[in-house]
Amino acid sequence: MATNVTIELRKKPNKVGLYPLAVRVTVNRRQKYRQFGTPIKLEDWDDDKKLVKASHPDSEHLNELITEKLLETRKHLNSTKANTKDSSVFKSKKKSRKPSNYFDIAQEFLDEIETNENYNRLSTESGLHSYIKKFSKSKTLPFESIDENFLKRFKTYLKKEHSLEETSIMNVFVQIRTLYNKAIRNGIVKKKHYPFGKDKIKIKFPQTQKIGLCKEEIIELNSLTDLSYDEQHALNVWMYSFNFAGMRVSDVIKARWSDIKKDRLYYRMNKNSKLLSLKVPSKVFDILEFYKSEKRFANDFIFPELKKADLDDKKDIYNKTKTANRKFNYYLKRLAQKAGIEKKLTMHIARHSFGHIAGENIHPLKLQKLYRHSDLKTTLNYQANFMHSETDNALDSVVNF
Repeated sequence: MATNVTIELRKKPNKVGLYPLAVRVTVNRRQKYRQFGTPIKLEDWDDDKKLVKASHPDSEHLNELITEKLLETRKHLNSTKANTKDSSVFKSKKKSRKPSNYFDIAQEFLDEIETNENYNRLSTESGLHSYIKKFSKSKTLPFESIDENFLKRFKTYLKKEHSLEETSIMNVFVQIRTLYNKAIRNGIVKKKHYPFGKDKIKIKFPQTQKIGLCKEEIIELNSLTDLSYDEQHALNVWMYSFNFAGMRVSDVIKARWSDIKKDRLYYRMNKNSKLLSLKVPSKVFDILEFYKSEKRFANDFIFPELKKADLDDKKDIYNKTKTANRKFNYYLKRLAQKAGIEKKLTMHIARHSFGHIAGENIHPLKLQKLYRHSDLKTTLNYQANFMHSETDNALDSVVNF
């Protein structure tokens, strides 16, 4: 049986002119394709090396995905029977069977998220699930085997092999706990085997450090000259977010010209669908001026990232948002280096920077509205990261003599 596995850039572009990546499997001169990843521009593909060129902002991730897909497909071919039908990696799925072990429940959990088209969560949960799959090295994992000893060894593995911090490890454990509870409800495992709780494995998140830029650092960023278009664009998007109290990047790139009426912004939050209205700060009008020549119609997007997106396809919107965020963060890192800023600078730091500058000067109820928090306690916990005057004064009262 002659078989061959390669990565190809499909010759037919999608409706926005991008070309899909696909695994091509040839078995006895019969070919089948499976697309994966984010479609790319033709000029970003190196057909000789079968890799995405460095000109693509997400090239590193896509090339890692290419390697993963090749290994996965070849491994599957080697493990199947030596005939064309069984060797195809595109076999139709077997009839569903009743979940009986951890991996069955996990797949059911991920399928449900995908069905609901929550691709942001799907990406996060799939990543967390991949760790236990790598650790177990088995196709099945009985719930009874996930005991305290298993979880302690797993935690050591996550630290040693993947260099995960405590917060990330706890996120993995939260997923395991969620699936274990689901299995108990479904009668797959008895409650006596539950490894979490009092005198067992406890899930406790460490405090995280939130550090934002100060006024002087933001002024320094905006004083930079001779920026490339991509650098200026990343700075514009970051400043747009900062000026609206750290608006999330998914909401920033969805902003439309029609959302701004006179001196107010009206928009619906992507995270919880809340309708909001905020005054447009004067500095934002300067940012808008930069994109006026690219405005095609009254309801057009202000920023270009979603102008070619399939707005009926949530997965396409998610992929383009994720790619945009990576690109922004890449150029923000370069801007921080140019400005001599040693702090981490990403899109999310716009929110921390607003909180840092707000400090203790704005009443929590007002901040709650600006942050779009549903619960005041969330605002108080978040803002506590930036309120230091009382402890600073207490320290000074003791050591300054």
